[in-house]
Amino acid sequence: MNYTCFDSIIGKIFLFGNNKEILKIFINNGSVCLELIKQCNRQDNLFIECKKQILEYLAGKRKNFDINIKINGSEFQTKVWNELLNIPYGTLKTYKDVAVNIGHPTASRAVGLAVHNNPLPIIIPCHRVIGSNGKLTGYAYGLELKQFLISLESNNKK
Repeated sequence: MNYTCFDSIIGKIFLFGNNKEILKIFINNGSVCLELIKQCNRQDNLFIECKKQILEYLAGKRKNFDINIKINGSEFQTKVWNELLNIPYGTLKTYKDVAVNIGHPTASRAVGLAVHNNPLPIIIPCHRVIGSNGKLTGYAYGLELKQFLISLESNNKK
């Protein structure tokens, strides 16, 4: 697996992939192993394009991604992650909405776990999923970042 990293307004973003697809994105807004950073200099076209698109998104200039990705997970997780890809930019859905849409109306908690384990945050927009009460709930990278991404999209929806 190849990887690269770059700085952004939300912290250091690590991209992991092969020669054809992005497989994982990791956002680090805390301390990072310096040794890993020193090795983060891949300049493959896929990584260059993914970095460009993520930075455009974070600048409010991109609403959709056109990147080859590969989703690796259980059948249930894959259903959830594919459903998240259907949530339009600037739109929020509840965990219950997602559960109903994938044909498992009583699986809100399982949906929440799948959302938490999303390997491609930002590209697969897990930040667009909120609690049934309209409140922000769990986000692997913290509620502050989730609110930032929701606000970014809300402010640039038009």
